[in-house]
Amino acid sequence: MLSWQFKHFEDLSIYELYDLLALRVKVFVVEQNCPYQELDDKDQVAFHLIAKNKKGNIVGTMRILPRGVSYEEISFGRIVIDKSERGKQLGHKMMEKAMDFVLSQAGESAIRLSAQKHLENFYIKHEFLSTGKEYLEDGIPHLEMYYKPKN
Repeated sequence: MLSWQFKHFEDLSIYELYDLLALRVKVFVVEQNCPYQELDDKDQVAFHLIAKNKKGNIVGTMRILPRGVSYEEISFGRIVIDKSERGKQLGHKMMEKAMDFVLSQAGESAIRLSAQKHLENFYIKHEFLSTGKEYLEDGIPHLEMYYKPKN
């Protein structure tokens, strides 16, 4: 059983901040063999969705950035799940929670994200569509994706 929390940067404990950054580096830098500048001065303005296991370890996290930080729209980023938890639909649960959070905080809102190309179908299941912009980011194929509210 996982516990889920949304926390603004200022509300993260130093241990939570350390653990979520460690998870992101573990996956994005080490596992994907992609040295890049992980700390980009955006965490401070973000809400962070955190999934913790029974032991209290962070096994999934993502950040929700306000309009005007990465894009004109609200954006999702640094979406990551520990290898030990993959294949359990955690990513889908995380996206559902993030979408519900945006709806409760901002109403029906457009959302934009930069997705690793191999995850395109994952995001399509959550009603994101490709904008057609494809690019290499840190040597990994990415594409820009957009969620448009139904109203």
